[in-house]
Amino acid sequence: MHKSEKIWLSLSFGMILLFMIATGYQAFALGMAPPGGMETIDPQKVDETAPFDNPGITQIGENEFEVVMVLELYRFTPADLEIPAGATVHFKLTSKDVIHGFQIVGTNANGMVMPGYVLTMTQTFTEPGEYLVLCNEFCGAGHQFMATTIIVK
Repeated sequence: MHKSEKIWLSLSFGMILLFMIATGYQAFALGMAPPGGMETIDPQKVDETAPFDNPGITQIGENEFEVVMVLELYRFTPADLEIPAGATVHFKLTSKDVIHGFQIVGTNANGMVMPGYVLTMTQTFTEPGEYLVLCNEFCGAGHQFMATTIIVK
């Protein structure tokens, strides 16, 4: 084997090893791994399946809330939410029809809501104001109208 081939093989192997170590560190030490064991739901029976049979906001602790939301045909159910400033909100989302996006503008909350799956995410709202929630996945002809607000008081 030629000397330059040995050098390139060593460099390539070293880079691959470095990338694997960096990815493992991010996944295990920093907790940045993709979600596993996602909760599933029958998209045909969303209206009959708890907790999505009664979407809304529920206080589950001192300044801690759970929002159960269904996304479908250019709307969020429930439409507008009102929470106190400093509250931690646990979102539980699903879709009845197609893939939708869930983005809270001005925060890092952003997810893809797919039929048959339950998306969970947590966001703490420290600043009062109105937060726009958008569908950022094209979901059909009325996609541009799919928005709602979260009012933080």
